[in-house]
Amino acid sequence: MSDAIQKINLPDLGRLPAFCHATVAGDFIYVSGTLGTEGETFRLVEGGTGPQTAQTLDNIRRILEGAGAGLSDVVKVNVFLTDLSTFAEMNEAYLAVFGDDPPARITVGCAALALDAAVEIDCVAYRPQGA
Repeated sequence: MSDAIQKINLPDLGRLPAFCHATVAGDFIYVSGTLGTEGETFRLVEGGTGPQTAQTLDNIRRILEGAGAGLSDVVKVNVFLTDLSTFAEMNEAYLAVFGDDPPARITVGCAALALDAAVEIDCVAYRPQGA
């Protein structure tokens, strides 16, 4: 592996051995698909799409901080929903985090997600200079 590539794994955030939380390559941070789990467990927060979205974005915030960045550095987000009828719930929680100037995003409906999650999110962030 090149010295320019760094894997980010947080010890207090659950992950399967087949994944790293993020990979830093050059000026970009690629955050793996992330779920709304609590701490180092694989237990999803209760309440469905809205609370899981909020928890997922908090987990992503923590991952980005581990890579020397923050949510304000996110340039692209991919959201996967198992039920597109919960799109409004996801958007409400999403905008509570990103505000009225969110990054580029796509939302995709899918049949199922790991752990029977309602939502999974991955993203790409620009790594600030000096991080």
